[in-house]
Amino acid sequence: MIERYSLKEMSQVWSLENRFDKMLQVERAVAQAQGELGLIPKEAARAIQKVNFKLKNILEREKTTRHDVTAFVQELAASIGEKQGAYVHYGLTSSDVLDTGFSLQLRQAQRVLNPVIKQVKEHLKHLIQKHKSALCSGRTHGMHAEPLSFGYKLLGYLAELQRAEQTFQTAMNQTILGKFSGAVGVYAVLSPELEERVCEALGLQAEQVATQVIPRDRHARILFALNLFGVFWERLALELRHLQRTEVGEVSEGFFKGQTGSSAMPHKKNPISSENLTGLARLLRSYLSPSLENVSLWHERDISHSSVERVIFPDAFTLAHYALNRLVEILKNLQVNQERMKQNMNLSQGLQFSSRVLTVLVSRGLPRSEAYPLVQKISHSLKPGESFENLLKQNAQIKKYLTAQELSDIFSGKEYSAALEKRIDWVLKELDKNP
Repeated sequence: MIERYSLKEMSQVWSLENRFDKMLQVERAVAQAQGELGLIPKEAARAIQKVNFKLKNILEREKTTRHDVTAFVQELAASIGEKQGAYVHYGLTSSDVLDTGFSLQLRQAQRVLNPVIKQVKEHLKHLIQKHKSALCSGRTHGMHAEPLSFGYKLLGYLAELQRAEQTFQTAMNQTILGKFSGAVGVYAVLSPELEERVCEALGLQAEQVATQVIPRDRHARILFALNLFGVFWERLALELRHLQRTEVGEVSEGFFKGQTGSSAMPHKKNPISSENLTGLARLLRSYLSPSLENVSLWHERDISHSSVERVIFPDAFTLAHYALNRLVEILKNLQVNQERMKQNMNLSQGLQFSSRVLTVLVSRGLPRSEAYPLVQKISHSLKPGESFENLLKQNAQIKKYLTAQELSDIFSGKEYSAALEKRIDWVLKELDKNP
């Protein structure tokens, strides 16, 4: 399954090679600023712009140092010689490089994720426009309620996705920061001026108040935001699963040549993609709790968060990227059966319009205390094969308030379609104002 989607770019973001590459970018930017401010010799600053590393060498050094940043710094220094290499990592503490490099990775991951979010929105908009007047049964408690259109049903998911996207972008803006305040964040060796200069070079804002790390409540916000995507696709997947049941049959996932739904039953076309998405949302939620636990570190810093983040962030971003790509495929190939929607509405024999009948009766002067039990009594007397509309037309009390034509107009569903189309157009315009 996973090979169908281009996930290499997200995998590359979280590769060990790229992690050290972002740390290298930070070290070079710091040395450049230090050279400009006269904190290290200019020739050393120029030399550090040429430092590089071999991943295998860092891993080999780490066997001795048991400290990845130390091994990394040793490898950079060795690449330009002892004299100039002495100024690599000058005045820095590990978290200055780790947290700022991590921010650069997060920014990269955001840029990979944004296009697939856009694709999901585009496919939802297409389906909304295509089916904005296709009436189907609204359901509450799993039972037929009032009619709505399939397009309007999807409109709620689009709005939810857009809210999740806004939360995600805000969380990323609050977290993608630089930090160069040194050990316990007190600028004992480094300075706010240097920090601002390096952050500007890297395209980052500086952390306002660091301990020795960028506070982890920021990073927890990202995991929460990613989980808003998760509950969005889970809710949509669950709806599509219900609508694909044999007894409902209003939609179906695309089924491709050579595909099988069951090893034993050749006829099966199962909602496997929607089911997969439901499971992936559960897995994504499991990463939120440890991100919250990472917030409380001992005093100004410990490294209990580090081992956790090396797992949950790559996993969460890769999972979200995969799941949203999978959702694009579902929406792109979704088969919508409008005829089955009409048939399913008819199963209720017109009862979905009871609320509209009640409202019109009250507007014509029949007290609600009388109108509600009257409509309820007629609806509850409905027998198989009968029509709720016909029973109303035959009722003497109803005739005093509604003509047969007025009842026919109510049961045509045209009022619902017109109102829903108007609302869909308005909401889509509002969403486009704040994409």
